[in-house]
Amino acid sequence: MLANLGVNTIDELFADIPDEFRNPSLALPSPMSELEVQQQLSSLASKNRALGSGPSFLGAGSYNHFIPAIVKALMTRGEFLTAYTPYQAEASQGTLQVIYEFQTLISNLYGMEVANAGMYDGATSLAEGVLMACRVTRRSHVAVADTLSPYYRQVIEAYCQAQSIELHTVSTGQAPSLDQETACLVVQYPNFYGYIEDMAGLTEAAHSQGTLLVVSADPMAMGMFQPPGHYGADIVTGEGQPLGIPASFGGPYVGLFATKQEYIRQMPSRLSGRTVDNQGRTGYVLTLQTREQHIRRERATSNICTNEALYALASSIYLAALGKQGLRQVAELCYQKAHYAAGRIAQLPGYSLPFQGTFFQEFVVSCPTSPSDINRRLLDQNILSGLNISEAFSNLPPLERGTTEGSSPHSAESTNAMLLCVTEMNSRQEIDALVEALSEFGS
Repeated sequence: MLANLGVNTIDELFADIPDEFRNPSLALPSPMSELEVQQQLSSLASKNRALGSGPSFLGAGSYNHFIPAIVKALMTRGEFLTAYTPYQAEASQGTLQVIYEFQTLISNLYGMEVANAGMYDGATSLAEGVLMACRVTRRSHVAVADTLSPYYRQVIEAYCQAQSIELHTVSTGQAPSLDQETACLVVQYPNFYGYIEDMAGLTEAAHSQGTLLVVSADPMAMGMFQPPGHYGADIVTGEGQPLGIPASFGGPYVGLFATKQEYIRQMPSRLSGRTVDNQGRTGYVLTLQTREQHIRRERATSNICTNEALYALASSIYLAALGKQGLRQVAELCYQKAHYAAGRIAQLPGYSLPFQGTFFQEFVVSCPTSPSDINRRLLDQNILSGLNISEAFSNLPPLERGTTEGSSPHSAESTNAMLLCVTEMNSRQEIDALVEALSEFGS
């Protein structure tokens, strides 16, 4: 390619890009054979710690749940793998039906009136929800809860920075400061720290100012908690990874997106609908496509280019295989095992649970030393421990320790904080082994 272009090096190819905006030199190795490439990639992959190679207590947005064998067996059939994005919609009846069923399942799960065909992932889905709220209300101020995932917050900032949308942080430990210029209040359910906040109170606070409530909800928690739609949420998004999708070192995943019927024309992505043909036979169609490739750019809601249909299928198979009772059983196992772990850790010298209230499968632990040091030593025992959230934790406003159930879990403590996650995959023996390993750091 370089020879045909008349340049000698990769650096010459990108010479018109200013130096300060270029990546370091690629330093590409000499060409290798297919066998050598496979060996090289295998060597690199072996440096990873595979999730299934031992106990894992890491969550914070990507979760280790059991995936029934039927999910992969069905989603990898050739007719599903090849019929991905329905550009020729009516010729893709199977894919359209899958999307239709997926939309129905997500609507039921979140208690909302309508859901779309899927988004990229939970973070970008939430950011799209913020943009949608600004379009609906024609306002440009966004209130973001201080208990929202800092990683999701970064994505929202990236989406909003070029659109003159102002973000400000509000505390959900008290009545959030909103006004009639606020397009939406963005909250997480359960929040980043694993706890359930006062959704009814947050909805009332938002709606009293004509502000929309945008919620990022863990779909697995919906197996035992009331869905956001029950509290009157306007836009509900989420990460679909817990629903039959492997962690895969961070992706690809599928974003969930649901809203009220009255806002449907401002919803991004696609909407598959069911109808009948002129002979009365059931058929599936793309009812709505509001991306700029299909309609006038100034009327488009988003430029999302794929609805992650294959993983939407995986989630649909997962939910259909488990059913309502199965999903509730998984959620209850996560809840009970997490509370067992939290109870045991709280009894260890030097450890405490700085938050009180209802949590689902994640909880914060105040540690006697740096969580990063603890994690390194636990990994020597093949235990993948929790996330070091000391910085995010210390940024919370200092409120009185010991919040009551249903309130925001803020604390006066700013210390070494770890976010631990326990799912149905963690046995009692694994939890006890974690507790014993943590006890070595106590004082």
